[in-house]
Amino acid sequence: MVYESESVWEFEMAKNVTFGVGAAAELGGVVREFDADSVLVVTDPGVSEAGVVDEATESLAPDDYTVFDEVEPEPSVEVFDRALEEAAAVDPDFIVGLGGGSSMDVAKTTSVVHEHGGDILDYVAPPTGGGRDVPGPGVPTACLPTTAGTGSETSPVSVISLPEEDLKVGISSRHQRPDVALVDPGLTVSLPPGPTASSGMDALSHAIEAYVTRRYDAKPAPQDRTDRPDYNGRSVLTDQLARTAIEHIGDGLRDAVNNGEDVEARRNMSLGSLMAGAAFTNAGLGATHAIAMAAGAVHHTPHGVTIALTLPEVIRFNATSAFDRYAEIAELLGEDTSGLSDDEAAEAAAVAVEKLAADVGIEGGLSSLGIGPDDVDHLAERSNALQRLLVGNPRRVTREDLEGIIERSL
Repeated sequence: MVYESESVWEFEMAKNVTFGVGAAAELGGVVREFDADSVLVVTDPGVSEAGVVDEATESLAPDDYTVFDEVEPEPSVEVFDRALEEAAAVDPDFIVGLGGGSSMDVAKTTSVVHEHGGDILDYVAPPTGGGRDVPGPGVPTACLPTTAGTGSETSPVSVISLPEEDLKVGISSRHQRPDVALVDPGLTVSLPPGPTASSGMDALSHAIEAYVTRRYDAKPAPQDRTDRPDYNGRSVLTDQLARTAIEHIGDGLRDAVNNGEDVEARRNMSLGSLMAGAAFTNAGLGATHAIAMAAGAVHHTPHGVTIALTLPEVIRFNATSAFDRYAEIAELLGEDTSGLSDDEAAEAAAVAVEKLAADVGIEGGLSSLGIGPDDVDHLAERSNALQRLLVGNPRRVTREDLEGIIERSL
């Protein structure tokens, strides 16, 4: 059969994005637009205890909503099950995801599973799950991020931890994209420096990997448009979003970490995260996220920190396949690449990422997270299994290549 390359690209995100300081105050208006009487707010204990739930729900009548605040970082399938049980008890006609990526992921998946029935793992791909497609829209959902990093407020994906199997799996469906994303930088002001730094580096990696991932027309054409993957390759639109995201994050992350009340820095970070999320959830990711996902599942390392400590060596590995793009990334992060060779310009991008991470308190290599030489082989094996991420990497990457990247990141 003659190879036929893809000739079109698609772009999707939340059906509506409302951005700016004060956006959270519009939640009540959104709920009324959907004529909703019963609202389930999905969040975590830290957000609840910090009073952010009260702030975000101020425009709702107290009797109109129920709070489920049991979401944990890297939520296990048991957390998703408990949220689903709460939804069964409340039978909401609107769901709000309030918090970081974990809370928003639980909200999105609760929306579709409550609407269509079954168990959480029914919708996870084989061999772990049943491979059931989400047949249609779920309960209307709004996501309000309290961090600037995950991009989950526009994403079709939720990530589920299976700790007994040292495994992370996902549910991916366009029906998991929220109906509304209310992105309010004011909700991130109380985020401590550590989570601000790690989530910000995650957002930066989303933008960088989306910018260098394989082009949409360097992939095979699907038999039918419904067969086109969610990560369908970079396009002119994702490129513009990724560039702007890199610039905003490079401008804002240091100030957001050093002074959380710097609203302009918080605005830069929230906008950068939003744009990076929209870029990568259409274009795709690469080896950095494959390694970080595997490390999180096996070693329970914090995702954003793992990303920050791995990204520079991935850039160095990928450089020969994307010299021009990494040179531009270096410039967007403030490096002067004039007069540099291709190799030197790409190296400047890796150095810029290392400098930014160190300036916000992330350094020391993967060994600082408890990963040692004896872990490299197994971690590379688990990373190599994540082909849905690696298929977009700009340079072909083997298990042996992954071993080298991990070793150099220690």
